[in-house]
Amino acid sequence: MDGTVDTQAGAQTDTEASTEAATTLMQLHDRIEAALSSFATFMWGPPLVLLLVGGGIFFLIYSRLLPYRHFGHALGILRGKHDDPDDAEKDAGDISHFRALSTALSGTLGLGNIAGVAVAITAGGPGAVFWMWVTAVVGVATKFYTCSLAIMYRGRDSAGALQGGPMYVVREGLGKGWWPLATLFAVAGLVGTLPVFQVNQLVQTLREVVAEPAGWVSADNSFRFDLFSGVVILALVWVVVAGRIQRVGLVTSRLVPAMVLLYMGMTVTVLSQHVSAIPAAFALIFTDAFSGQAVAGGILGAVVMEGVRRGAFSNEAGIGTEVMAHGAARTREPVREGLVAMLGPVIDTLLICTCTALVVIVTGAWVDTDSKGVSLTLDAFSSVMPVLGGPLLALMVTLLSLSTVMTFWYYGSKCLGFLLGAEHQHHYIWFYGALILIGSVVSLDMVLGLIDGMYAVMAIPTMVASLLLAPHVNAAARSYFRRFNTR
Repeated sequence: MDGTVDTQAGAQTDTEASTEAATTLMQLHDRIEAALSSFATFMWGPPLVLLLVGGGIFFLIYSRLLPYRHFGHALGILRGKHDDPDDAEKDAGDISHFRALSTALSGTLGLGNIAGVAVAITAGGPGAVFWMWVTAVVGVATKFYTCSLAIMYRGRDSAGALQGGPMYVVREGLGKGWWPLATLFAVAGLVGTLPVFQVNQLVQTLREVVAEPAGWVSADNSFRFDLFSGVVILALVWVVVAGRIQRVGLVTSRLVPAMVLLYMGMTVTVLSQHVSAIPAAFALIFTDAFSGQAVAGGILGAVVMEGVRRGAFSNEAGIGTEVMAHGAARTREPVREGLVAMLGPVIDTLLICTCTALVVIVTGAWVDTDSKGVSLTLDAFSSVMPVLGGPLLALMVTLLSLSTVMTFWYYGSKCLGFLLGAEHQHHYIWFYGALILIGSVVSLDMVLGLIDGMYAVMAIPTMVASLLLAPHVNAAARSYFRRFNTR
């Protein structure tokens, strides 16, 4: 009898210890989540909004609208109309203009367009979409400058390979005295381009669309499925990134056009069922942008901050990640790559994000559900396409997530190579792989706090360097268009 009592007492003690340990871990998780959220909120304050939006307006005025006047020429460059066949033999980069834009878009045309828009509307109301548009309009000029500089101030890494990115722009354009600014970007880039957000939302979509309806998991017991999904994602990503930027560029150049066409078809299907609600949706976006009435408390500042934050997360204008992709373009004409890069915010935010926002608003999903992130967008599509909406969005999210994760690996490895030397950057895949697994099981709020905060940090060196070096871009643009117009 005593032995039975002792066994029961021991089991009870073990249970209490396990419960206490679980409580402690949960409390630690909550404290980390709160700290990261506070960090992101602090970083995305008025100074950074002024730097990104104000800087973009400066570029717009300083260029005298030059980028906006040459969209036709930019499309011609993208088609290869103005390529120099000798560039392939001149150590002028690794990938074509189209693949550079595809790689950059695979980083921006990601879950920021599906989950990020939903997050913006949930946190900032429909008015946040207007401020996303603002970041895109001024982002055209910002990308023209930042990505022209990516070619103008490429530098050699420790292995002698030609590289582009804000850290090289700072080092080559501003000099060694600005080295701390270059290091700041590289450190923030290592963290800001981690795959946790994309993987987190991809696994959430697979769980809700595939696993739960099939009865494989329940909403309260999904850890094993989430982790297994992370392992599969890791394997797929590793196959592609083993081929470095050339294979990443090849894969994304095939995926990006397919993703755009698929998503446009889905949104047209939904919007065609709510045509009469579209004008009211646009009216709500404009009115709420300046009133904030759709946000709890009606705080206008919250609308602006959330819109700018999600806009930057979506099109990355001024953040600097896209500078690394365009810096790999095979060209010796900085202005030519700047013109290609400026198409990004138009495709990404003005087109794709607007489609998502309209779907979420016209279906009423943003007020009829407690879902957030990709789940909110899923609810919106499923309300009109109950059979195909979920599977199609799951396919879209899968393509977007995988392409973004592949591109972000390239960004992070370049940052590591800058900090520790190119001979060490191949080790990044192990760290990156571990974060893919972690991203599959952590909470969305923790992920957003970490990534948002680091995106803000990356914007500081990118914008400061671009503003200081803007006169060089203007001089190069005048020379380029003089030569182009005389041919």
